[in-house]
Amino acid sequence: MDLQSTPRANRLHIGFYGRRNAGKSSLINLVTGQQTALVSDHAGTTTDPVIKSMELLPLGPVAVIDTAGLDDEGDLGKLRISRTMEMMDRTDLALLIVSAPDAGDTSLERGWLEELKKRKMPVIGVLNQIDRVGSDCVENIRSGLEEDMGIPFTAVSANGREYRAELLSAIVKHAPTDFESPTLVGDIFSRGDAVVLVAPQDIQAPKGRLILPQVQVIRDILDNGGLALTVTFDCFPKLLDSLKELPALVITDSQVFPQVNSILPRDVPLTSFSIVMARSKGDLSTFVRGARVINSLKESDKVLIAEACTHAPLQEDIGREKLPRWLRERVGSGLTVDISTGLDFPSNLNEYALILHCGGCMFTRKQLMSRIIKADAENVPITNYGVAIAAINGILERVIEVFPELKNQ
Repeated sequence: MDLQSTPRANRLHIGFYGRRNAGKSSLINLVTGQQTALVSDHAGTTTDPVIKSMELLPLGPVAVIDTAGLDDEGDLGKLRISRTMEMMDRTDLALLIVSAPDAGDTSLERGWLEELKKRKMPVIGVLNQIDRVGSDCVENIRSGLEEDMGIPFTAVSANGREYRAELLSAIVKHAPTDFESPTLVGDIFSRGDAVVLVAPQDIQAPKGRLILPQVQVIRDILDNGGLALTVTFDCFPKLLDSLKELPALVITDSQVFPQVNSILPRDVPLTSFSIVMARSKGDLSTFVRGARVINSLKESDKVLIAEACTHAPLQEDIGREKLPRWLRERVGSGLTVDISTGLDFPSNLNEYALILHCGGCMFTRKQLMSRIIKADAENVPITNYGVAIAAINGILERVIEVFPELKNQ
């Protein structure tokens, strides 16, 4: 697999945070082995967050995030800090940079460390610019920071190539192992099994291409020794009739759940691309609990539909038209449905009775998990398009029973 073709959303995101001129950009250049980030002695060179995709062995494909200084000033500085905080929601592993000459006062860093910890991510401390202090002081400063801040620290200088291996080792050691699921569906079928994929054929399907979740699922099936049989719904009955044995699993576009369910024998496991993505990117059990709230929605309630991408709405768009219509048909025409797109996510979540989120194929797992955490903090149920569609059509229990982690749900 070409690692440069790995979607950014599937890469481990490593964020570099610290004061202006703490050496964040220089450290990124040290890690990448190239001039990835702009470096200057002038404070505040990095204004907007910069993301660089690369391969970092043995972690594989990663995305490195360079951010503005945490001590930026003025109205523009506040905006830059706000954007840096947004990057925290996309970060899987954070490096908190402290300049050795400024290590005497870490009150600002401790405050930002709390912000990072709120997002439940691993944090590594990096004592940088050790070439600017006496060599006999470095260890005392490093150990003092560890004791003071309660996180591991490594001491380096971005000016010394010999420190690259030490910094990479620290990243590898502390990188989370669960930022993405090791497999999408490879654990729910056996090698040699046939898995049928019912691909969408509506106006939203890109002409001449498969959508990203389908490509990822096909790749996962092949990697796990399965037979990936892809078909559109109009040919699905013919494919079933042509097989000597029933497939081990059928994964469908959620929008044709009722039709596929009516044709497929009950003993064949059924789920959807959207539910598979929900399992990989978020917390499927949370989404299942959220979907069950649909049965108790009232016409006076408000529902939020959240999309990760900002595509132009098309006729019969699933998020903008179909889901609102299906919900109102079930609950009542007075149901209020709001739409949010891209990185925008309302701060007034407590006004909503339910959040319906897209599959999140354009989000990292950290981004989607961040939204789940925010919804949970406001006690607002959250679910996923595919899970919600299954619930609306009365087949939720069938489409989740294939996942072993949901046996007791």
